[in-house]
Amino acid sequence: MKLTKPRLSFWQIFNMNVGFLGIQYSFGLQQTAINPIFLYLGAPEDMLPILNIAGPVTGLIVQPIIGAMSDKTWSNRWGRRKPYFLIGALLGSLCLFAFPHSPVLWFAVGLLWILDVGNNMAMEPYRAFVGDKLPEKQLSLGYQMQSLFVGAGILLANGSIILFQKYLGGDSVEVAGKIPQWLYYSFYIGGILSITTILWSVLKTPEIPPSEEELNDINHIKSLPFSKRLSQPFQEIAHAIKHMPKFMWKIGAVYLFQWYALFIYWQFITPLFRQTLGFSISEAGAQAAKMSTTYNIVTMVIALALVPLTLRYGGKKIYAYSLIGTALSLFIIPYISDPIMVLAPMVLFGIGWAAMMGIPYTMVSKVVYQERRGVYMGILNMMIVIPMFIQTLTFGPIYKYLLGNNAINAMLFAGAFFVIAGVLAMRLNVPKSSEDSEVEISE
Repeated sequence: MKLTKPRLSFWQIFNMNVGFLGIQYSFGLQQTAINPIFLYLGAPEDMLPILNIAGPVTGLIVQPIIGAMSDKTWSNRWGRRKPYFLIGALLGSLCLFAFPHSPVLWFAVGLLWILDVGNNMAMEPYRAFVGDKLPEKQLSLGYQMQSLFVGAGILLANGSIILFQKYLGGDSVEVAGKIPQWLYYSFYIGGILSITTILWSVLKTPEIPPSEEELNDINHIKSLPFSKRLSQPFQEIAHAIKHMPKFMWKIGAVYLFQWYALFIYWQFITPLFRQTLGFSISEAGAQAAKMSTTYNIVTMVIALALVPLTLRYGGKKIYAYSLIGTALSLFIIPYISDPIMVLAPMVLFGIGWAAMMGIPYTMVSKVVYQERRGVYMGILNMMIVIPMFIQTLTFGPIYKYLLGNNAINAMLFAGAFFVIAGVLAMRLNVPKSSEDSEVEISE
C-alpha cells in the first residue's frame, strides 16, 4: 500500500536539510584544502589523483551498503536514517579536528580515508531521508534545498580559508613538510559544524514510521543468523542493480564524464594558479578557495530558482544546458591572468553545480520504489565514485605523459568531458507518469 505523505512547510523542509551544511563544509575542505595540504607535505603534482583515491573507494563501498542497511533499519527512538548520519557526522568531526596536525603525508592520506568513510556514511542516508519525508510534488523543492545547503557549506569552508589566509597567513613563510597554522582553524570550525548541524536536523525532523509490511520485513531480517544479516545488504545491492530502471543506466553515462571532470578541476585548480598567476601554494590555495566561494554563492542564489525552471522547461534540458555552461567556464579559466576577472566564469560553474546537486536526485526519486530508495540512492552515488575511482587511477599518467604535466591542459580536458556529459544528459527522459508537478517555492 502506498503511503500518503503530508505536505511540509518551507521551514520544515529547511530544517530537515540543515544537517547537509556540516557534511558539505567537510566536502568543501576536501575540494579546496586537502590537496594543498598534500603539496605542503611534499606530494608531487602527478601524485594528487592517486592520493585522492580514498573518496571514490569509500563511496563505492560505504554508500550502497549503508543505503541498503538503512532501508532495513527501524528504531522507535532513533528512526531509520538518523542513526547512520549521526555516527558518520561524529566520525567526520573527529577527523577534521585531527587533520591539520598531520605530521607526514601518509598520516594525512590515512585520515582522508577515515574522513571519507564518515562523510559517506552521513550523506547517503540523507539523500534517502528527504525522499522518505516528502510527497512527490515537493521532491524537487526538497532536493534543491539540499543543493542550497551544498553551496552554503562549501561557501563557509572556502570563506574561512580565504579569511584565515589573508589575516593570519599572509606574511608567513612556507616551510617544506609543515602545514601552516592559519589552515588549522578552518578544520576546527568544520569539526564543530559536522556534528551540530546534523543534531539540528535530527531533533527538528521526525521520521515516518515504516508500514506494517516493511516492519515485518525488518523484523524478519533481525531474526536471521548474524552471517545472513551480514550478507543481506550485498544481496539487496545485487538485486537492485539487476532490476535497476534503464533511466539510471543513462544517468550513469552522464555521471561518468561529469564526475571525472569535476575531480580534475578540484585536484588541479591550485596547480593551475601556480602556473597561470605565478602564485605560491598558499596564494594558489586561497585563490582556489575564492573560486569555490564564488560558484557556491551562485549555487545558493540559483538553487531554488531551478525549481520553477525545471517545471517549465523540464529537468533534462536545464541539467544538460547547465553542464555545457560548466564546460565553457573551464575552457575560459586558463586564459585569464587576472585574479579578480578569473572569478567571472564561476557564475556558469555555480549554475551547473546547483543543477548537478539537485536535478538528478529528483529524477531518480521519481523512478524508484520508495521502499528501495536507500539502496538506489547508494547505487546512484556509486555512479559518482566509480568515475572518481577511474580518474584517480588513470589521470596521473594522462597528466604526466599526454598533457605534459600542464595544469592548463588538464582544465581543458575536464571541459571537454563536461561537453560530452551535457550531450548525454539530453537522453534523460523521466517516464510520463512521474513528470514534475512541483510545489511552488512560495508554499
